[in-house]
Amino acid sequence: MDVLQKIQAKADARTRSHLVAPDLAHLRTGIVNVYLYGQRGAPSGSWVLIDTGMPGSAAKIIRAAEEHIGPWARPSAIILTHGHFDHVGSVRTLAERWDVPAYAHRLELPYLTGRSSYPPPDPTVGGGALAALARFYPRGPIDLGRRVQPLPEDGSVPGMPGWRWIHTPGHTPGHVSLFRDEDRTLVAGDAFTGTKQESATAVLTQRAEIHGPPAYYTSDWEAARRSVQELAALEPLRAGTGHGPPLEGSTLIAGLKELARNFDWSAVPLRGRYVRRPAIADESGVIQVPPPVSDPLPRLLLGVGLGLLASAVVKRAGHQSH
Repeated sequence: MDVLQKIQAKADARTRSHLVAPDLAHLRTGIVNVYLYGQRGAPSGSWVLIDTGMPGSAAKIIRAAEEHIGPWARPSAIILTHGHFDHVGSVRTLAERWDVPAYAHRLELPYLTGRSSYPPPDPTVGGGALAALARFYPRGPIDLGRRVQPLPEDGSVPGMPGWRWIHTPGHTPGHVSLFRDEDRTLVAGDAFTGTKQESATAVLTQRAEIHGPPAYYTSDWEAARRSVQELAALEPLRAGTGHGPPLEGSTLIAGLKELARNFDWSAVPLRGRYVRRPAIADESGVIQVPPPVSDPLPRLLLGVGLGLLASAVVKRAGHQSH
């Protein structure tokens, strides 16, 4: 996990948030982004936090909120795009400190109320260090109890007038994105990303590229394709994603449409646990997952370890014979 710690330390060196829109600020915490919705200097209780970053990010988020909103900063709610560990890592700490509810899609509640773990990640897809490390990532569940509530069925977003939530499953069963039609501003969560999230190099440099959802955690590729197609049809003018820098303008529109057109070969892995068969889930959580695919890395590491051990034994035997 040294790679994650290095990325976290580099991101933590930057405490200031940056504007995506006049009332939407972006803050990077480790490998993931969070968003603060509200005007600078907004009264306490009149802004919203979207996602809560990695575990241990609460202090950084609080500092950013105090800088962006004011020392009185307290939101009206926390909105969760989904419940993966890097998006809900600080939700309990922040919800209890601020005494506010968290909202998520009803299909996401099993992973936030202790009822079900997510499907196992697939470390064989995507390539790169962060993909390989996925075998060690937490997959929950966490239990927020009554702190977490379902998003309103009418599509409105608590505390965010003019915005609507869009069900964008695939990465997780209850994944949502947030969209404001008035100025076509999008908070996409992990429906797609602004950098190649599987690559530690891309994450460290924050190289801006439009990619599909993080492959190692996506358990339904058909649903993920439909979600990207739905978001591309909105033609957003600016977008904040869960990973990577904010995107905007014609580059965003063209890049997202290209991703939607070519999703099968540009985003879907050639092989992997969920490529041919998705995980199946409902309101109770995960029902069925396909069997794992062959993963050469553990055998490779075992072979390297045995080789090093054999070399050390031979070397020691050679010294003893002299």
